[in-house]
Amino acid sequence: MLLSTSRLTIQELDASMAYAIHLQSLEEDVRRYVPDEVFESEEEALTVIQSLQSNYETKRGPLVYVVTLKEGTLIGYVQLVPMQDGKWEVGYHIAKMYTQQGYAFEALLGFLPVIMPQLHLLAVEGITLQENLASQRVLEKCGFQRIAQCVDTYQGTKKEVIKYRYSL
Repeated sequence: MLLSTSRLTIQELDASMAYAIHLQSLEEDVRRYVPDEVFESEEEALTVIQSLQSNYETKRGPLVYVVTLKEGTLIGYVQLVPMQDGKWEVGYHIAKMYTQQGYAFEALLGFLPVIMPQLHLLAVEGITLQENLASQRVLEKCGFQRIAQCVDTYQGTKKEVIKYRYSL
């Protein structure tokens, strides 16, 4: 997949991105909200990239795509991850120095209408921690509907979460 929005490019992972992905994964928000996506070294990031690349052909997921500015600076990612119940969950991260500029919103609105038909999906889920107000705002601005607030397993522990659903 290679797609463009007015300010962004969304594309498949490649090995040349390992260092930038490693650095962005060390940010406080990544450690706080998605600790399983922290890569302590460039080599660790490269290993994960290589393991994820085969998913583009099989469409089994997770399907992770980098988000870059038009000039090529890597600023984050968007992804769809299969859940145990057969549904798919959207995920995304924009590096701290690029937040509050509408990039997550733009990336999701460009990504979902393209990837969902490829996977024959009519809806996807979005799950945030109750305390992650920025992520909730992004999902709501993109048209996700709040469907539940509950305690559920999040990153391996029971946490208060808010669940959303987006439909084409």
